[in-house]
Amino acid sequence: MAPTKKGILERLNAGEIVIGDGGFVFALEKRGYVKAGPWTPEAAKEYPEAVRQLHREFLRAGSNVMQTFTFYASDDKLENRGNKISYTGAQINEAACDLAREVANEGDALVAGGVSQTPSYLSCKSEKDVKAIFKKQLDVFVKKNVDFLIAEYFEHVEEAVWAVEMLKETGKPVAATLCIGPQGDMHGVSPQECAVRLVTAGAQIVGINCHFDPETCVRTVKMMKEGVEKAGLKAHYMVQPLAFHTPDCNCQGFIDLPEFPFGLEPRILTRWDMHKYAREAYKAGIRFIGGCCGFEPYHIRAVAEELATERGFFPAATEKHGPWGSGLEMHTKPWVRARARRDYWENLKPSSGRPFCPSLSVPDGWGVTRGHAELMQQKEATSKDQLKHVRPS
Repeated sequence: MAPTKKGILERLNAGEIVIGDGGFVFALEKRGYVKAGPWTPEAAKEYPEAVRQLHREFLRAGSNVMQTFTFYASDDKLENRGNKISYTGAQINEAACDLAREVANEGDALVAGGVSQTPSYLSCKSEKDVKAIFKKQLDVFVKKNVDFLIAEYFEHVEEAVWAVEMLKETGKPVAATLCIGPQGDMHGVSPQECAVRLVTAGAQIVGINCHFDPETCVRTVKMMKEGVEKAGLKAHYMVQPLAFHTPDCNCQGFIDLPEFPFGLEPRILTRWDMHKYAREAYKAGIRFIGGCCGFEPYHIRAVAEELATERGFFPAATEKHGPWGSGLEMHTKPWVRARARRDYWENLKPSSGRPFCPSLSVPDGWGVTRGHAELMQQKEATSKDQLKHVRPS
């Protein structure tokens, strides 16, 4: 019988570093398996090999957590705005759990079942209605016996608290991450207060994911940590940011950037930016460190390499290129061989190669949130009149 793996809380309580995975919807959209717009994960049923392979690449890169590809896999999201698909949320979630477990069993990784914000909440449905949506997802996670649960990608702490309350009922460890920055959630609740509410609701791990770059997300988690400690509470902390630079974002993050979602590549972080991110997160006391949209396996490999001393080993994916790019020593050109050192890449200021590209953008910043007529969701496809209303004349 294989030895029992240490659970998420056991690892964090021991001070171990847990490395998450990356952004599945963005990675799979680029590969042609996910539709931009709905960003729903039916690929777990339609193209299981694509999902399995991405899990495997993150595992090889150093990830300790295989997060189920269940982002937005609630029935109200799957049928939102004409997004008619052939599978139910339960079918997608079951397939996603099986894929994550299969790959997790290939290494020392845990399976995390994830739920995220819902169209029903944006449409002002009741707490009972929204919790019923989470319950349907959780029934699958309990059935498949995932190792722990994550409530991720919540813009409103109220909805995140409802999710945590439901996740807590399973008896499994609960993590909760908001997609907010230092300005707080979409109703202006500070990161400090958000964290206190999440911990009070039952989350043992709290933090930030998505919407902002690593620098912003780490800063926001620091604020959460400050609030929890001031309240006399205890928690572990996690961060899973974007792999894009977002210094020009407003409170809603990269979704308001005019480049979202198809023009973000010039903002991508290099692997050396990821080294810096991993070190800053570790110094901040964060021990669950991963990524969200834009994070590819090589980004996670960079995180794992930066923290190799603390973890006691390099990831398997370091085998081919060596730490700090040492494989460049074999290059035929002497000036490239000279770059086979860490300090070269850490001090490089890479060029974009775009002569007339602005360095920053102006976010759209509509400033609408739950309760505003523009955010009322619907099953019907978006009409031409609705599109005309939101497009500039």
